[in-house]
Amino acid sequence: MFGKFHKKRSGKRGTSPVISTVIMTGAIVAILSVALVFANNFLWSRVAEGDFDSSKQLMHTVGLQIDDVAWTVGRTETIRYASQYGEVVFEPSALTYNVSVNGGEPEQYVTGALMFNLPTSRYSITNDYLENIFPVPDDSLTLTGTSAPVARVFVVEKLPMADGSYIRVVVVPAIRVLYSEITTGATTHYIKMYLPVLSAGEAPRLSQSITLTGESLNAYTVNGVTSIKVAVDFQEGSLFDFAFSRFPFDSEEDISVDFGEDDVVLEFYLSKVSVGFGVNY
Repeated sequence: MFGKFHKKRSGKRGTSPVISTVIMTGAIVAILSVALVFANNFLWSRVAEGDFDSSKQLMHTVGLQIDDVAWTVGRTETIRYASQYGEVVFEPSALTYNVSVNGGEPEQYVTGALMFNLPTSRYSITNDYLENIFPVPDDSLTLTGTSAPVARVFVVEKLPMADGSYIRVVVVPAIRVLYSEITTGATTHYIKMYLPVLSAGEAPRLSQSITLTGESLNAYTVNGVTSIKVAVDFQEGSLFDFAFSRFPFDSEEDISVDFGEDDVVLEFYLSKVSVGFGVNY
């Protein structure tokens, strides 16, 4: 009897390590699976974060390039980029600038805008997020000075939107204002205003690239200026209404023309810039 009992105990000792090994192997496999999922999610989240950081630099460059091509008819610049998740899109008729001189009926200038859209399923900060990228924070509608740009770049995230859930890096044209004067007996003050108008160009999308081309340039002159008012409107219900973007600047502005009895002349330069996607050059 003792021998049988001894053999039975020996059998248990032989089976127990096998069961333990199976349990430990299963546990290790489960831990590795969780670790792999975590590592994979972390890796792709870093890729998405890299897409977002690169998009801010990309759209900053686009804003500068608009100024380069706008004032030379026929000039073309192509900006290439690489993104795993994001895409640059063009929003036509995004906003309308209204320029009124001497209290008259405003002239309207409709322009498109560019957006780098990154799905919030891949990268998100928070709803109603707004970040000004370029130029430095400035609440005025127009931008003043020889070094002032003709485009604003900012980040906005607002959910939900009709076209999907994205964090967007936006480029919108802006009006640059320069002041100068000429004295030949009497002093004449010149107010020069520059506005690029973006329009849709070719879009074969053969590659990830944005091509800007200066299509036309027109100049308008008004003498005896006593007042200039600039305002901006957004198409209601579009991606660029105030509910969407909360643009980081005022919606209207009175341009200073207070020069006493001196004559004031307005020179307004309007450029048309076409925006193409994936064009081979």
